[in-house]
Amino acid sequence: MGFLQPNLPDVDHEVWGNQPRAERIVPMAKHFARHGFGTPDVMVIFYFVKILLYVLVGWLLVLSTPGIDGFTDFSSWWENPVVFYKFVLWTMLFEVLGLGCGFGPLNLRFLPPLGSFLYWLRPSTIRLPPWPGKVPLTRGDNRGLVDVALYAGLVGTLAWAMYGGLPREQVAIVLGLLLAIGLRDKTIFLAARGEVYGALAVTYLFVAGDQVIGAKLVLFAIWWGAATSKINKHFPFVVAAMMSNSPMTRIGNLREKFHRDYPTDLRPSRLSGALAHGGTVVEFGVPIVLLVSNGGTLTTVAAIVMICFHLNIISSFPMGVPLEWNVFMIWGIVTMFLAHPTAHVNDLAEPGWVIGLMVLVLGTVVIGNLRPDKVSFLPAMRYYAGNWATTTWCFRGDALERIEERVEKVAMLPHAQLTKIYGSEQEALIPLHMGYAFRGFHTHGRALWTLVPQACGPEHEDYFVMDGEILAGVVLGWNFGDGHMHHEQLIEALQKRCDFQPGDVRVVILEAQPFGKDTQEYRLVDAATGELERGHVLVSEMVVRQPTDTDLPLYPH
Repeated sequence: MGFLQPNLPDVDHEVWGNQPRAERIVPMAKHFARHGFGTPDVMVIFYFVKILLYVLVGWLLVLSTPGIDGFTDFSSWWENPVVFYKFVLWTMLFEVLGLGCGFGPLNLRFLPPLGSFLYWLRPSTIRLPPWPGKVPLTRGDNRGLVDVALYAGLVGTLAWAMYGGLPREQVAIVLGLLLAIGLRDKTIFLAARGEVYGALAVTYLFVAGDQVIGAKLVLFAIWWGAATSKINKHFPFVVAAMMSNSPMTRIGNLREKFHRDYPTDLRPSRLSGALAHGGTVVEFGVPIVLLVSNGGTLTTVAAIVMICFHLNIISSFPMGVPLEWNVFMIWGIVTMFLAHPTAHVNDLAEPGWVIGLMVLVLGTVVIGNLRPDKVSFLPAMRYYAGNWATTTWCFRGDALERIEERVEKVAMLPHAQLTKIYGSEQEALIPLHMGYAFRGFHTHGRALWTLVPQACGPEHEDYFVMDGEILAGVVLGWNFGDGHMHHEQLIEALQKRCDFQPGDVRVVILEAQPFGKDTQEYRLVDAATGELERGHVLVSEMVVRQPTDTDLPLYPH
């Protein structure tokens, strides 16, 4: 692996290019297990510099607060909640501008490296209202001037609120705009990470003493929600894939240790399982200590453990690159739990408001785990669990050309971007198939690659296959692992614009696993004619297979 050049598999294109899709993925999977995506070192430095700029700009905004004169003047900011809340609003702005999660080459964004504001300030791009049939004035999928104005208002208000003393009225306006735009387009609400920064911003509206307690409870809920979602069979697969791609595991043959028997058995090893389940125990146990302790050595040790927990995630540079979110969580540990260790629930002045917020937050987590088909994995806080809704889109004929010509967007489709970067369609197929292999390393990959032939029939090799994630990134302006952003709602929006012919676009939709069940529901959809088949697969049968297996039993309904 070089500083500027990626480490990609070396294949004989004459042979490899003529193999069936499943066989083409095999060398990619073996390469991924040892080298990850082969990301060049310059990309690691690029993202590290971006983190530093996020922290620097955030702190400069904090310095605009009356009474705060500098970082070394701890007495002026250490216990001042405004310092924490300014970082809440700054991070929300950072995310909703597209600079945070989903930014850049590690999310297959090259030309340009982000979408977000380039789309959301552009009329006629696609929007996805969460409840178009239930909430008045939200029907349709075309972005209009009202949507552009709401988004511009949210960005402008966030920037305005961060300068000065942060009166509650400014935060209330931010929340009102976030709610309004979220009801018109769920993509923007999710991109703003409303479940994190929106919930925390609500706590700023509480009376002075209750602000800190409310914020601590929200942070606690994030940890516990994420830990709860990891009580599954999927998470060790996430850890194995993450460690294979981490720049911190390049030492010798260390990456091979995360798989059972490289290169013949690429399922997670006991080491991956131990790291997964050990991390879950930490995420359950240590936040309790932070929440109930009263300062001193115990609180400090717990804070250090959780800071290291988030530093470990940052150092692995996970796909989707939620790097600044992890930095923010570290900031919350310092400015909430270390600065206010004695602020506890029994000190609440107006408990009703805090209880109401926590019922909403935790209720969403519970429903999202029991009925993952109804709730995005983000507000359900199933962040790294590996148990996500996913889709795979299959194109033939002129379907891709229709998207390029008829859909309002800023960037080219991902395969076209890769072709431009690597110089030929032939070379671009390598990183594209590395993405196929990456899906295979997660449990749901076994289902997706089994379902593609089921959806497309005997001629499935004639289809060009694209992960729904990267398609959504181009046509919606943002993506971050939520399969509900590229299921039937997006299919209908694209069909309206492109008028695909029957058989030209087939989509595999796989829902997440409900808590306590062994099943994941699937649907096979033709963009022109509608649903072709639905059924389920068993997680217990997925976890015993290899990343490149395509023989998972299907149970049609």
